[in-house]
Amino acid sequence: MNARGLNESHVVSTPALDIAYEAAGPPDGPTAVLMHGFPYDVRCYDEVATILAAAGMRVVAPYLRGYGPTRYRDPDIMRSGQQGALGQDLLDLLDALELERAVVGGFDWGGRAACIAAAAAPERVVGLVTVGGYNVQDIARSGEPAPPEAESAAWYTHYFLTDRGQAGLERYTDELCGLLWRQWSPLWAECEAAFEASAPSLHNPDFVATVIHSYRHRRAAAPGDPRYDGLEKFLATTPAITVPTIALDALADGLGADDSRVDEPLFTGGFDRRELPGVGHNPPQEDPAAFAQAVLDITAA
Repeated sequence: MNARGLNESHVVSTPALDIAYEAAGPPDGPTAVLMHGFPYDVRCYDEVATILAAAGMRVVAPYLRGYGPTRYRDPDIMRSGQQGALGQDLLDLLDALELERAVVGGFDWGGRAACIAAAAAPERVVGLVTVGGYNVQDIARSGEPAPPEAESAAWYTHYFLTDRGQAGLERYTDELCGLLWRQWSPLWAECEAAFEASAPSLHNPDFVATVIHSYRHRRAAAPGDPRYDGLEKFLATTPAITVPTIALDALADGLGADDSRVDEPLFTGGFDRRELPGVGHNPPQEDPAAFAQAVLDITAA
């Protein structure tokens, strides 16, 4: 294995995307598909992959739509960042890789995709590792205000609703996203160096369009891609997740400390909550041992 735990690069085609992914570990081992968030990339799973591969697991870490080498397959495909698109991308990836079942996990956008896959296709999911609990968005209630401190921490979500915010993300991609990394992981000493390794993935030609649509759709400020209407209707019912789940709660997240205890009734297949003191928004990179242990434990459950 080289200096990076993810030591293989591949591309696989799905109906909407040519998904680039990196992998590690034995091809015949139990598989974990691990999803990054915004504005991160697969580098957040390098150390996790090293641990899991040494334990005999196969790790697959895809670049999400709009990130890194992943590309939309047609210029007419909507550059959608809606939650239904992210969840379907994960299910399509499982199909393309001919994976009947896998552990799925992630944080931020990736945690949402993993939760959606587990809710929509539990027969495909061995178990779920999610950061912060139930990450499916309740779009119908998206207009309800949060406490002022939370609204302040989520300043970028308001900014991205405006033309000025879209232009700002386009012009200041690295500066804006680097600021978010620092704000969300205030205790992480390696934050700036880690961002530099991931920043090239944010210069995908569809990054800005996909991100802006994601934040507008979740606020009911932009229409979705009709191809995901059925899945979005299902997600609007707040479906239970019936597979074994480990929730990692990051207690030093600059967006606010996670507390997934309130979500426990939505996990009906077994629920284990683990606190991560001192860890910010990016647990797999800030505490790879804890994240990898959760994957190993859910695999063995």
